[in-house]
This record gives sequence, structure tokens and C-alpha cells, in this order.
Amino acid sequence: MTATHETPVRLTQFAHGGGCACKIPPGELEDVLGGLATMLPDTGDTPLLVGLATGDDAAVVALPAGGDATQAVVSTADFFTPVVDDPYDWGRIAAANALSDVYAMGGRPVLAVNLLAWPRDVLPFELAREVLRGGLEVAAGAGCHVGGGHSVDDPEPKYGMAVTGLADPARLLRNDAGRPGLPLTLTKPLGLGVLNNRHKATGERFEEAVATMVALNRDACAAALAAGASCATDVTGFGLLGHLHKLARASDVTAVIDTAAVPYLDGAREAVRDGYVSGGTRRNLAWVEPFTDFGGADAGTRLLLADAQTSGGLLIAGEVPGFPVIGELVPRGAHSVVLK
Repeated sequence: MTATHETPVRLTQFAHGGGCACKIPPGELEDVLGGLATMLPDTGDTPLLVGLATGDDAAVVALPAGGDATQAVVSTADFFTPVVDDPYDWGRIAAANALSDVYAMGGRPVLAVNLLAWPRDVLPFELAREVLRGGLEVAAGAGCHVGGGHSVDDPEPKYGMAVTGLADPARLLRNDAGRPGLPLTLTKPLGLGVLNNRHKATGERFEEAVATMVALNRDACAAALAAGASCATDVTGFGLLGHLHKLARASDVTAVIDTAAVPYLDGAREAVRDGYVSGGTRRNLAWVEPFTDFGGADAGTRLLLADAQTSGGLLIAGEVPGFPVIGELVPRGAHSVVLK
């Protein structure tokens, strides 16, 4: 399942957090953003179709009047500290994670620019080149141009991308479009956060986790659109429960999860048992507790469902062939999320 992977420099040791677990906690972020949506200017002929109001995965703006009415512009940015020690893998993971926000909106990424922070007096630039090479490879696999970017000298290494995509405004995947009666489909297993945390602590390398993180959500997006879905989000730093709460709140429904149907990566439960749980995951769980009926779920299951994922899968309101159904949306009840 795992193997010790010797690297000259362990990049994860230069980061206070790892991957999407280093996000600002969701409750604190919502406090900061509260009220800002009402301050946005009216830009006239380019209406904002998706913005701050529902906390969706990316912003979407219509093209100006007289443009192509079948295309909207999708814009997002995502970057984080090293989640694995191998610089090439970190670059691939960060790029796949950034591109995912476009797929989560039902879009197609067309242009990305790199975002790089690097401690130039501490880490050799040869490692930064490997990070960028990994990002370029994943973007090329997605058919997305990389047109430069921006770099800064920073005590802590960080990498990601700002991505622009295109989508049909009539076929967006939004987190506020869920309705009662729809099943919930999850396209990647959970457990990335605890396995990454174990990797940071021990140096063990988890090949299944790396393969999961570098996999694009392109095919899942296409399958969701083909199945007629209109509601989705991706599962990243706020964990399944956090992103599910945001979707249920935005759609004014309750999400019921069959905990036995949720897929996990090999070794994830053992990592929780052995204590490799990030502070980000614990903050996620604390944030969703007031909105969640945990039923009989044990402590380990609760932590895994709140696990801060990096480059996780799509959570889709609708049945998508080839992926597991983990629950359903029902009329709004006392909680956003109910575990069965």
C-alpha cells in the first residue's frame, strides 16, 4: 500500500499546512465575506451569473451583449502549500485542483496562468522548475493553455493557477440548483487529507492518493452534463460535509448521506485511527456540527466526512453512470445534512 520515498528535500516540511487543509476556515471566511456581495458594482452588459452570494466554486460572467450567447466566462484561482514532497507531483496536483473549479461549474478550462511563491534563498529553483513542469503537463492534458503567470519571493512555497474557462450559461453546474428527490453522486473517494497528513509526518508515499489527486475532473463533468445534471460542487478543503452543507443551504434542501455508501481510499481509516488528522479537518467538523445530524456515525467516520481534501472529486446532484450514489436531496428539514 505504501513505500518510503526518499527525496533530497522534503517540501512538506517547509509548509505550516498541506494542500487545501491550509485554507482559511470556512466559518472565518464567511465572516470576512459577509455583506461584500451587495457592494459589487453593476457592470451593465456583462451580468455576473455566479458570484459571491452562494459561495460556489468559480465566478461566471455572461459575454457582453452582441457576443456569443452560448458561451459564458468562468474564472477561478487556487494555490496552496506543498501537499507532497515530490515537486513534480505537487505541481500536477495543484494544477488539477485549480482546473477542477472550472469543471465543477460545467465548464471547459482554456487558459491558465501560474501562481508561484518561492523561498529563493532556501530552496533551489530546480525544484520550482519541476513544480511548474508538473503543472504544465496537467494543463496540457486538459487542453488548457498556460500563458505565463506571477511569482514572488516568499518564506513558504506555494503554487497554483488562475484559470479561465468557457461554459454554456444554460448548462451550468451550480451549487444552488439542487432540488428534492435528486440522488447524490461522488466521483472520487475520500481520505486524501489524512493520507497527505501522514505523508507529511512520516514520509510514506501513497500512490493511490497521488493518482487520485492528479486525475482531472473533466470526465466526471462531461458525464454529469450528459446525465442532465445542473447542480454540483467539488470536494476540497472544506471536506464533504462542508461542501455539502454549502450546497444544501444554497439550494434550500437537506442532504441525506448513506455513510456505508461513501468510498474511501485504502489506508484512510487507519490514518484517522493513528491520529493523522489535520487542524483544517477538525475545524471543518466544528463548523458543520450545528447544521448536521450525525446519527450513529462514529468519531472516525465524522472526521473522514469532514476531511480536508486536495483535488477531490465532484459531488453531483443526480445519478451519473460509473460513479457511486452516496445519498439524496430531500425537502429542507431541521439540518442541512443528515447521516444515516
